[in-house]
Amino acid sequence: MTVKVAIAQMNSTVGDLAGNRAKIFDLSRRAFEAGADIVLTPELSLVGYPPEDLLLRNAFYAKTQEAFAALAADLAQFKDMHVVVGLPLQDEKGVRHNAASVLVNGEVLGTYRKHDLPNTTVFDEKRYFTSSDQAFVFGVKGVRFGINICEDTWFEHAPMRARAAGAQVLLVPNGSPYHMNKQHLRYETMRKNVSAQGMALVYANLVGGQDELIFDGDSFVMDAAGTICAQLRHFEEDLQLVEFDGATPVPQPLATPLTTEAQVYQALVLGVRDYIGKNGFPGVLIGMSGGVDSALTLAIAVDALGADKVRAVMMPSQFTADISWIDSRDMVKRLNVRYDEIPIKQTFDAFRATLAEEFAGLAEDATEENIQARIRGTLLMALSNKHGSIVLTTGNKSEMAVGYCTLYGDMAGGFAVIKDIAKTLVYRLCAYRNSIASVIPERILTRGPSAELRADQLDQDSLPPYEILDGIMQMYMEENRPIADIIEAGYPPADVAKITRLIKINEYKRRQSPVGIRVTHRGFGRDWRYPITSKFFE
Repeated sequence: MTVKVAIAQMNSTVGDLAGNRAKIFDLSRRAFEAGADIVLTPELSLVGYPPEDLLLRNAFYAKTQEAFAALAADLAQFKDMHVVVGLPLQDEKGVRHNAASVLVNGEVLGTYRKHDLPNTTVFDEKRYFTSSDQAFVFGVKGVRFGINICEDTWFEHAPMRARAAGAQVLLVPNGSPYHMNKQHLRYETMRKNVSAQGMALVYANLVGGQDELIFDGDSFVMDAAGTICAQLRHFEEDLQLVEFDGATPVPQPLATPLTTEAQVYQALVLGVRDYIGKNGFPGVLIGMSGGVDSALTLAIAVDALGADKVRAVMMPSQFTADISWIDSRDMVKRLNVRYDEIPIKQTFDAFRATLAEEFAGLAEDATEENIQARIRGTLLMALSNKHGSIVLTTGNKSEMAVGYCTLYGDMAGGFAVIKDIAKTLVYRLCAYRNSIASVIPERILTRGPSAELRADQLDQDSLPPYEILDGIMQMYMEENRPIADIIEAGYPPADVAKITRLIKINEYKRRQSPVGIRVTHRGFGRDWRYPITSKFFE
């Protein structure tokens, strides 16, 4: 007998109980009209993921239960359709669980409570939840469906228990955040832990941005042989029905895989759109420099929000090259965004005059460079305060790693779009965007990178070439490799010593930087927790 399972790949918003409830209802209505027997929503779909310390508030559980009861009543009209809803539960003793309940005809058929609680990288579920060892299986038209939640399927235990309880198909609600090329890892893990148990699986992943996390969707169906039978869209909400002939899914056309550059670019666009939209900002401000980082940030912002919500501001000094003006004007014209120029030389001269007595007899150095960056930061924040738009900072991961950035200067702002993008990847993303339409002037991509805070300045005056810097950073920071391994890989010992030292001593800056989008498996933020005060250097 045929069973139709609808995957509701939805974009929840943390704490928006009414909005999430309405979205689940609408997706369920559409699924019912298409003949679905089961609707599978993502992990904690009713409350959004991750709710973090909202999970420590009793009122959060009380309001969640009110919304859940109302949703159950709403869904009762869809006769005999089973809807799997993710929500947190707290019992009378205060024990909390990450759970998924099955609603049918206005009643709770049963509830599964998550067994494996992730507590690495960006996850902190043991802070909030208690593990449960109970399987839950239910039948629809003669097929037995089990439920595991996200991390459960990254180990053998929970799938084995579901199989032992009679499950033929495993339904898996997920809040699995994106990092580059993660989908391949998901496939291999599901083959190892679920298909190997002789079960097909339906993997329903969240989509959308939540602070620094991006959820890519990419929900899929896999048969018991490990073959992908259905694949939902990347970085978009989606609803897809998959037919099961008994416990075997009927294959469907698959979404086209994305290149790494396309993945990352779409993740950044989604992250900006959701951060700005979900937090209610009317628009964004970007400080233009004529360089590659601000150019990429501007392109992403326009693609995410539309040109009418983006404003670019150029703040030239006496050190700004003519080509920086020309290229900035060219790019904003191509993208049709509002553009303003506010020269800072007069303000910079006033700062130097004010500090002349204090600085008498001392040579100019990074102090004067940082004053310029802080003037620009102050101007952008003043415009933000006056007009309500949020400042998008333009610093990349390579700069953030080694402290090539100014506190209260170019780090001043509300959201760091390319905070987890290495400089070499910045260029690749610009090339990808220009392959769609040429919005970034070619000279921005070919000129040497410079902060333009002193005459004839280039980044490579202070730093190794970015190919070397990024390679060292990846091995040391992202892969957690020993310094000896990095040198053995062929990187110059002096550069390795310099870069690893700079990563360590600039932690105090990164702690004060804006939240930004995570696209690697280890970014500066939720999954990098190094002490500022530390004497350990290795």
